[in-house]
Amino acid sequence: MRPFYKYILLTISIFLILGGGVSLFYYSIPTPPVGEVEYALASLQQASQSKAQRYSKKTYKKAKACFDSAMKHWNYQNKRFILKRDYQKVSYFAKKSAKLAKKATRSSSNLSKNLVITVRENIDKLSELIDNMNQLFHRLPLPEDYRNKISKGKILINEANVEFKKGDYLSASEKISVAEELIMGSYKKSLDDMEEYFNSQPYWNKLVRNTIRNTANNNSMAIVVDKFARKLYIYQNGLKKYEFEAEFGKNWMGRKRLKGDKATPEGIYLIKSKIPAKKTKYFRALLLNYPNAADIAYFNQEKAKGRIPKNAHIGGLIEIHGDGGKGTDWTDGCIALTNADMLKVYKIVEPGTPVVIVGSIADFNTVASNLNIKRSHTKG
Repeated sequence: MRPFYKYILLTISIFLILGGGVSLFYYSIPTPPVGEVEYALASLQQASQSKAQRYSKKTYKKAKACFDSAMKHWNYQNKRFILKRDYQKVSYFAKKSAKLAKKATRSSSNLSKNLVITVRENIDKLSELIDNMNQLFHRLPLPEDYRNKISKGKILINEANVEFKKGDYLSASEKISVAEELIMGSYKKSLDDMEEYFNSQPYWNKLVRNTIRNTANNNSMAIVVDKFARKLYIYQNGLKKYEFEAEFGKNWMGRKRLKGDKATPEGIYLIKSKIPAKKTKYFRALLLNYPNAADIAYFNQEKAKGRIPKNAHIGGLIEIHGDGGKGTDWTDGCIALTNADMLKVYKIVEPGTPVVIVGSIADFNTVASNLNIKRSHTKG
């Protein structure tokens, strides 16, 4: 064979060998899972749009961690020699990230839908309870702690309403939960205090019945004061002749214990004297014989048991007087009427007229029914 042809054959052989090597080299290069990584990223973005960071926080966090691991392994493999790269872990973490992101999206969507219903129901329930409580708590001398918690609860309900309208259901749910705890706790404690107070109602009812019976038997007159109902009644010859709105001491719920407690006493008293205009700082006044023997005995007993300070005084100067009509309980323990009503009472009664002051003529169940008070509100 001529040298020229030998050269051509050698050239062709070398070309074939080298070409095959290039093809083999090309097909030996590992391919990164670009599509799987992009799918995982798109799934994370979808989860983010569904607010999974808030509604499915743990699952979203795991999905994000898997995606970060995929990117970490990808960067690491890209630094290696091209033929030694291995993207299996990248693919594994990308797939896992996408799966978790999809789960977070579904969970977030479901939770969001459920929260819309739950939060709206809770807002409506607490708002209705607040309306009901306004009637009750307008009557009760609540401790400052109760009132503060209820006020904070009302503010949180309003804020939850704003968050709900904005679509931030999780924030609305968190605020309504705190509001419910504040309001329900104070509501329950108030009802407990009220029920305990009404344990004396059978005794009060007995006092009132006996007083009315005495007016019938003796053709006489008596005043009956119902603190919870905010009423002053005048009975004559066994019949109710007059009814007036009344206001009491700021801490009226309970019997008077000592001077300065701003409580209106409970028990059987007499009108000690009639105080005309210009002889009292009020329009007119009827001075009661507080403290009576029962009050003094109770005061001494409480002091002996250490329930009131040793240097405390029993107090006095409890009156039925004018300048009422303020719409709140404001006296130092007296019973206040409007000036027009006070003038009527002042003209009718005389010194020696019995005055029976009780917490409530009606029993707790009747009062609760009239005020739509439900113990079920405080359960669960």
